[in-house]
Amino acid sequence: MQEDEQRGRLLDNEHWADVLIQALPYIKQWVGKVVVVKYGGNAMLNEELKIAVMKDLVLLNTIGVHVVLVHGGGPEINKMLDKVGKKSEFVNGLRYTDEETMDVVQMVLTGKLNKEIVGLLLQEGGRAVGLSGVDSGLLRARKIQKDGIDLGLVGEVTEVHPEIIESMLLKGFIPVISTVALGEQGDMNRYNINADTAAAKIAVALKAEKFVQLTNVPGVLKNMDDPSSLIARIPMPTVPQLIENGTIAGGMIPKVECCMIALKGGVPRTHIIDGRVPHSLLIEMFSDRGIGTMLY
Repeated sequence: MQEDEQRGRLLDNEHWADVLIQALPYIKQWVGKVVVVKYGGNAMLNEELKIAVMKDLVLLNTIGVHVVLVHGGGPEINKMLDKVGKKSEFVNGLRYTDEETMDVVQMVLTGKLNKEIVGLLLQEGGRAVGLSGVDSGLLRARKIQKDGIDLGLVGEVTEVHPEIIESMLLKGFIPVISTVALGEQGDMNRYNINADTAAAKIAVALKAEKFVQLTNVPGVLKNMDDPSSLIARIPMPTVPQLIENGTIAGGMIPKVECCMIALKGGVPRTHIIDGRVPHSLLIEMFSDRGIGTMLY
């Protein structure tokens, strides 16, 4: 019995040694590089997954990876709007944002969620600072219309001024960014920005080495009903064909489009990974097998 226990411990040690040996070249590869993570979906709602993501980010930061976290918060915004008796309205997947709704968006994103995430990172031993797109003029935006329909104070990013992020990274902080943006010069409005798109454009401005979207699906699937049909690698030139034949469809299209924005802007690797898998970020960055779909 004692011999069996010792053999079990030996196998465990061998296993962990193998994991560390496999991770070492990846650790060397990512130290000093910028990685932008878009955080949302189930990983943001489930408490256990939330803590797992925070641990991953703190570990990356501790070993010298310059990690930047950009977060959304749609479900929390919906909840707060319900509390104040305001109906959530969407046009082609984008939230109609009048002035009252914009007040709620700012309160939830830059006040509640941003500070909650910073607090969790601090509890896990990390160094983090909360920012919004308004701080230091980080994000500038202009009003958009979707198919000629007025969406209110919904904007698209026209400028990214990343100096505040770069300053925080140099000081060893994890910048946590909520996507509320200032209007362009002369426009005093603040705009509700799609967090996926904002994260992609921030990755471009920072010349990031990697852009990762944590989602509620395994990645791009050949068959939506079969998780084992995951497409692990997609070269950028094949994306239009995959959209045309329906392989990339529905809510996956805007996520892939954000990857395309990053790739065209010079980010060499973009990933769509399953935020429902604990420590999916570490598996992607520090193992041979990776996880999710890489667009390159």
